[in-house]
Amino acid sequence: MKHYSKLKENKISSKTIFKGIVGVKFDTVKLVNGHKATRLYLDHQGASAVLPVEGEYIYLVQQYRYPVGRVTLELPAGKREKSQTFLACARAELKQETGMRAKSLKHVLMFNPSNAFSNEELHLFIATGLTRGKDCPDEDEFINLKKLPLSTAYQMLERGEICDAKTVIMLQWYKLHHKNA
Repeated sequence: MKHYSKLKENKISSKTIFKGIVGVKFDTVKLVNGHKATRLYLDHQGASAVLPVEGEYIYLVQQYRYPVGRVTLELPAGKREKSQTFLACARAELKQETGMRAKSLKHVLMFNPSNAFSNEELHLFIATGLTRGKDCPDEDEFINLKKLPLSTAYQMLERGEICDAKTVIMLQWYKLHHKNA
């Protein structure tokens, strides 16, 4: 098997195909072997997601996801605004989708949900010391807030009833680390 000492592609040119909530880019790159190739990918501002925890209970949001054609159960989350930190995004999404404020928001990890075709970074946070208020979802968001015992969420995960990637990753992380979280 070959080993490459420098696994980097260098951008030669970049063209924005579409600009909106997410953008679409078409880049020409120089490969490790000197050849040229093209890369089509989604240009994303990044996002934050939050696991609100209250003792042995967590809160998830239920919403219809058009691309997969079904209702999903997932962490409150949303896209980061250009000038916003990931922490500020997490705080805003928690308030917007659940009506909650957190005394503590702890960053636990960052991952790239689809690094083969998107530059998105998704930052995951744990929210504790929760206080309830009024939610204020976006005009096109219809969300049900669900309070679940952790044990139930883990069972749903094992049965494949929770299949949203950020939620699966966070619940697995929390299951491994929650005594220290």
